[in-house]
Amino acid sequence: MKVFIDGQEGTTGLQLEGRLKSREDIQLLEIPSSLRKDVEAKQTLIKEADVVFLCLPDESAKESAKMADASTVVIDASTAHRTNPDWAYGLPELSIEHRRKIANGKRIAVPGCHACGFSAMMYPLMSLGILSTDVRINCTSLTGYSGGGKQLIKTYETERTLQDKYHAPRAYALGLTHKHLPEMMAVNGLIYPPHFYPVVGDIYQGMLVTIHLWQEQFDKKLTPGKLQELYQKYYQEQEAYYVRVLPPDTEAGFLNPMACNGTNYLDISVFGHEEQMVVTARLDNLGKGASGAAVQCMNIALGFDEKKGL
Repeated sequence: MKVFIDGQEGTTGLQLEGRLKSREDIQLLEIPSSLRKDVEAKQTLIKEADVVFLCLPDESAKESAKMADASTVVIDASTAHRTNPDWAYGLPELSIEHRRKIANGKRIAVPGCHACGFSAMMYPLMSLGILSTDVRINCTSLTGYSGGGKQLIKTYETERTLQDKYHAPRAYALGLTHKHLPEMMAVNGLIYPPHFYPVVGDIYQGMLVTIHLWQEQFDKKLTPGKLQELYQKYYQEQEAYYVRVLPPDTEAGFLNPMACNGTNYLDISVFGHEEQMVVTARLDNLGKGASGAAVQCMNIALGFDEKKGL
């Protein structure tokens, strides 16, 4: 199986290359650095490949997607196609229908890392009618700086003093127009955009996405324990291997955002009391939040073992 990573020198592209280069069932097609922006050279490789991963800015991803034959599996890690109904949404654990579309589709959009955690928590509540489509949701998300790409990584990994501002968590996207909001709404059928507050921390990778819930938002009385049972049953029925519903797991009262690093797992836990609850999704922003999800989707689309290379 011939695979081409368009954008192989970016953060996600490098992660994908690392996951695929040792697989005996994959032949990686590579473009010389000097030809990365040569449209003809790129198109030749896209035409030759059975699978094309797009690890590019949105507009470039759209252009490259147009170059691929209809029979080629195109897996896009950008924001460009995540709300396009003609593309499968690459979070197979959400439902049997999501998994079927990935298995039968040739165009697959990998979820954004924040949106991946958000939808893993919200979709069951929406599909089971626990929350209504007009619910107003608050969501916070702490992420490692690798999610910002090469430039942000460079910023954080240059020499710093103990007083350097980059050691402190920093909120961003304070205009409340984060690029993941459209998919967070579309995937979960929300009328109103979530009140979304992302924070980048002084860690390379790992993330905690949290939704804030109040008892009056539910259509029936729920406790944290009952809500956790609901998630467990839902994901058992979906035969979701990579989404795990776990009891609250803290270290001296603190929740570690890096516990899923290096894996493709997404762990859901429920905290709180009868009146107020928070649900957290813990994942690796470079794993289930990016390259891991992309490889999982490729495995499903090609009929391989879903866990291969993960």
